[in-house]
Amino acid sequence: MTSPAARTALDLTADLPVPDLEGFYRDLHRHPELSLREHRTAGKLAGRLRAAGFETAEGVGGTGVAGVLRNGDGPVVLLRADMDALPVKEETGLPYASRTDGLMHACGHDLHITWLAGAAAALAAGRETWSGTLLAVGQPAEETGQGARRMVEDGLYERFPRPDVLLGQHAAPGPAGLYPHAPGLIMSASTDVDIVVHGRGGHGSRPESTVDPVVTAAYLVTRLQSVVSRELAAPEPAVLTVGRIEAGTRHNIIPSEARIALNLRTQSEAVRERMLAAIRRIARGECLAAGCPREPEVTVDATFPVMVNDADTDRRVAAVHGEVFGAGTVFDPGAAMGSEDFPQLAVGSIPYSYWFVTTTPAEVWQQAPGDELMEKVQQVPSNHSPHFAPDLATVAPGVRTLVSGALALLSVA
Repeated sequence: MTSPAARTALDLTADLPVPDLEGFYRDLHRHPELSLREHRTAGKLAGRLRAAGFETAEGVGGTGVAGVLRNGDGPVVLLRADMDALPVKEETGLPYASRTDGLMHACGHDLHITWLAGAAAALAAGRETWSGTLLAVGQPAEETGQGARRMVEDGLYERFPRPDVLLGQHAAPGPAGLYPHAPGLIMSASTDVDIVVHGRGGHGSRPESTVDPVVTAAYLVTRLQSVVSRELAAPEPAVLTVGRIEAGTRHNIIPSEARIALNLRTQSEAVRERMLAAIRRIARGECLAAGCPREPEVTVDATFPVMVNDADTDRRVAAVHGEVFGAGTVFDPGAAMGSEDFPQLAVGSIPYSYWFVTTTPAEVWQQAPGDELMEKVQQVPSNHSPHFAPDLATVAPGVRTLVSGALALLSVA
């Protein structure tokens, strides 16, 4: 038997204005904006929320948008979409590709905004079927890990009702039509680390009169690869990535310093601390071995928390998704090594459910080599790829997931 939430969700989303939503998505995709510069994007979302009857504010936490729809007694449910794009040069060849050189919605945030706008309108139009309060949030700066925190610090929950539960979703690679849920740990913590190696610069023809930080940095990068493989137990998932090395200005100048940027992905605070200790130890050791004139600078920068779904909340949302989309569409993929700042909205331990919506176009998926799901996922364009292009056929289902998830938690007539 279908639950009232599933039945109501199907009714409210039966006649979605799909062409309009697709046009909205294309417009957002053409005009990407970086973190905390999402002025146009925020204005577009705010306009949609106001048109749906939400009391709406802009500029929350910088460029954030919040809209509230009060509809009688019942829970306060927050629906969140992130808004920022990435410094990626688009290579999709789409007719609606980015018009801003070097910027791209390469992570699906334009799709997230479209889903939120569509869900807000559908729930507002069908408000006679449910009671409670909806809080729709367009969050800036997810990519830099600043947006959720900034919105909270700017009084999000003082200016608007404090939510009883949070809901969020993310576009992901995989054959369009799947809705992965995990009733617990779903995404990992992320920590950025910057290292400055100090050498003694000089002429490229006289390396003996210098202490070359480039060579030291090269040894350091190589040695760091042993942290995960040789200092952590096999059951302790972790990733260490060197994302950037910078040094020097010309071919024949040995520079006086080299800079290394690292990113860590961990699923426990204990593992994170052990990795940071190992990085500091290895950096000091390599610089000592090279005879560097001073110790390296190791700075811990942006950090994203682990994301742990409230098990009961996520099971309720996953159950209604299974009813709406059918058997086999909802499954537990286990924890991903990706990271999100969404948990920073959960101040005071507000329960939340966060899930994925697979968006790879059918023709792209069919052409990918491999037979198993996870094998093929590795072969299709992923988030942050210049070729990432979600299937427009997922516009309506992504609206339906938010609507049905919200109705699973609101009071349904």
